[in-house]
Amino acid sequence: MNKKDLKIVFLGTPEFAVESLQRLVDNGFRVEAVVTAPDKPAGRGHKLLQSDVKKFALERGLRLLQPRNLKDPDFISDLRSIDADLFIVIAFRMLPESVWGMPRLGCFNLHASLLPRYRGAAPINRAVMNGDTETGVTTFFLKHEIDTGDIIRQERIDIGPDESVGSVHDRLMHIGADMTLQTVNDILNDGVTTRPQPDGEFIPAPKIFRADCEIDWNRRSKEIHDHVRGLSPYPAARTTFIENDGRAYEVKIFETKIIDDIPTDFSPGSVIPDKKRLLVKTSDGVIEIMRLQPSGKKPMDARAFLLGYTPVNCKESQL
Repeated sequence: MNKKDLKIVFLGTPEFAVESLQRLVDNGFRVEAVVTAPDKPAGRGHKLLQSDVKKFALERGLRLLQPRNLKDPDFISDLRSIDADLFIVIAFRMLPESVWGMPRLGCFNLHASLLPRYRGAAPINRAVMNGDTETGVTTFFLKHEIDTGDIIRQERIDIGPDESVGSVHDRLMHIGADMTLQTVNDILNDGVTTRPQPDGEFIPAPKIFRADCEIDWNRRSKEIHDHVRGLSPYPAARTTFIENDGRAYEVKIFETKIIDDIPTDFSPGSVIPDKKRLLVKTSDGVIEIMRLQPSGKKPMDARAFLLGYTPVNCKESQL
């Protein structure tokens, strides 16, 4: 079959999926339709926001489907009428079998982890938050249980000790787009060789919620450092600073550094007095906060922050 005859339906929502979709379109593959999340209200004005995938699909004039219910008979009928050969899923919702079982050549997913290590919605964040030194991307054929299908391709990358999740995300996004293209070519040329995922290596990677962003200063410095970079730049780790007068305010923290040469006779969460550096005691040492954002302000470095703030302690943020 020629690639121009291969009818593809692409299912995805965030920026991570756009790179792969663009790579398919730019390489002449026939994307018959794009399925993405419905527009969502956001902000004080509840303005409807379009997904990154939708924006790209509109720019390129691709047919767009935005079902609220993936089992809706009208959506299933529309999807079936396309008579697609292949479905590609990247950063989308869990699909019912009535959807993923539809195309004759199957439905594959690009997942941002070295399956089966992280299964779930936030594999990149969780890998960095857990202090992993490597991660990667995997393509696999879907089956009923989430992120459990047979592996088609897999590629590893190293994670730097101070690298943020934003940097890892962007690297995986580009590597993943290459792998998506390679996987489609494998399928097109009958060159697919799959292998089952190993048993017993499963680690959950659930969606990040606000409570996951709170910094526990009773943890070790390395754990806190990994926690911060695993949430930077978005949604960002958080803590609440307390001033001498009792005033409390939340800050987002984007960058930290582990400090080994500071006296540690403070309790965890104490801000160690220093006119030029923002230092906070942990259970086993000290963390220097390098970049942060007070509530209602723009992101700033610690020196700029200390010109207007003099925190003395930290407490859990108000949820």
